[in-house]
Amino acid sequence: MQRFIKLINTEISGLHQAAFLLAFASLGAKVLAIFRDRILASSFGAGETLDIYYASFRLPDLLYVFSLFLVSVTALIPLILEKREGFDSKHFINEVFTVFFAVMLFLLVVSFFILPYIADIIAPGFSLANKEILIKFSRIMLLSPFLLGLSNLVSSVIQSFRRFFVYSLSGILYNAGIIIGLVFLYPKFGLSGIVWGVVLGAFLHFLVQVPSLMELGYLPRFTFKIHFSEIVNVVRLSFPRTLGLILNQVVLMAMTSLASFLFAGSITIFNLASNLQSIPSGIIALSYSTAAFPALASNFLKKEKKEFLFSVVSSFRHILFWLLPITALFIVLRAQIVRVALGAGAFNWTDTRLTAAAVALFAFSLFAQGLVLLLVRAFYAVGKTKPPLIINIISSFFTILLAAGFLVCFKYFPCAQAFLGRILRVEGVAGISVLLLPLAYSMGSILNFFLLFLFFEKNFGPILHYFKKSLIQIISVSVLAGTIAYFSLVVFAQFFNLSTFVGIFTQGFLAGIFALAGCFFLLKFLKNKEFEEIVFSLKKRFVKKPLLDIQPEKLP
Repeated sequence: MQRFIKLINTEISGLHQAAFLLAFASLGAKVLAIFRDRILASSFGAGETLDIYYASFRLPDLLYVFSLFLVSVTALIPLILEKREGFDSKHFINEVFTVFFAVMLFLLVVSFFILPYIADIIAPGFSLANKEILIKFSRIMLLSPFLLGLSNLVSSVIQSFRRFFVYSLSGILYNAGIIIGLVFLYPKFGLSGIVWGVVLGAFLHFLVQVPSLMELGYLPRFTFKIHFSEIVNVVRLSFPRTLGLILNQVVLMAMTSLASFLFAGSITIFNLASNLQSIPSGIIALSYSTAAFPALASNFLKKEKKEFLFSVVSSFRHILFWLLPITALFIVLRAQIVRVALGAGAFNWTDTRLTAAAVALFAFSLFAQGLVLLLVRAFYAVGKTKPPLIINIISSFFTILLAAGFLVCFKYFPCAQAFLGRILRVEGVAGISVLLLPLAYSMGSILNFFLLFLFFEKNFGPILHYFKKSLIQIISVSVLAGTIAYFSLVVFAQFFNLSTFVGIFTQGFLAGIFALAGCFFLLKFLKNKEFEEIVFSLKKRFVKKPLLDIQPEKLP
């Protein structure tokens, strides 16, 4: 037990080691998330019930984002690091906690009473009966943004001390709580039990970090001695980033609103596909950007410009190294991924085909979604908050207008429906209009990335030339991965019964293994720098013998 406590309280300073730990924990959380979605999909299928369930998250998620005005990690970590040597950082946490508690309590009470009016905005296409259920579910879920916001405050302290292990457990326990609701609470309390499982998950997300917080001596307490200038400073620093996240929630709310007018199950398909495609960026990009942020903030405070740029470029290269090949595999293996992850019970073949097509459309922007996470944190580490906000406003409105425009065009141009169906192999499937939503989302994400990238180079200098060779290699490897996976599927289709779970899993698994093997040999042949750095980092972590100190190439 003492060993475990020591492990979760270990400070992790290396970028790759921290990123690998966060990625491994994120993988565990994503595995549980897939299991969670499989239970939901197999129990209810893509229909009205899950449409209501997913729509119920929209207001609570928006309130959680509002809480980030006070408890944003990107704002609090630099302040905590700065205040350790001066202003009492523990009292600072107490001040933030007190104000956060009061503001969130007010917002939750107001939201509880105005939910009937908000439901007409979230899902205007729902029937009156479904709106009533939506209101009921959303009111229960109002507890989750408070708990998750409190957890965010706690994790800011923990991450500032580089204790990533305990932080990494929170996502696993969040999904575990939802699964408990599905398995144990649903049979006893009906659909409300599933919603209470979400609240339980949020509570576990917070609770797991408390022991480490207590060990650091930062357990927050109420205080009446509040320096409101400090609170204003937190809001000032977090305002652009939080407003950007609010815009993301507005986009999702708009997608939900538009989908509510489409056939039953559209909201479900959009959310299930989004959850599947978010796995790579959640494991890879979020892990690297989260691990890099404290170092980026520290580099800026110490005026270490060269080290700051090196950290950004290093994370940028490695995010691309992982996400581009994964994108190729997701597009080629989309049907196998969806059938294995969700294809059971009430989730029928039509649901599977539409979700697989949606996954492919989301996957086109995986690289953009991942790099946006990094670039936004880089801007915030140096206090440049306006560029990400302005770019997010542009890309958010572009996404919403594009989605609405696509739906209008789709209605009046049948040739567009036929073209999209043929490209994504869903010809003749009813309800393919839902695919326009992930298409618009991906295009908005790509626009967001390119604008951020241009502004980053304008502010910090060009960085593409630092990894141009690596980028060409990674693109080549990605093309090879997709090609091998495609032809492997064709070959293995002759040997396995694709109407069974075992057959479709084996076909997809072997195609993926062959593709990864091809990537491995090509990367080794090309002596790819990212590949060598990862191998070295893993050996340094797990191989207990002297290693040559092969350092990655640094910026001049």
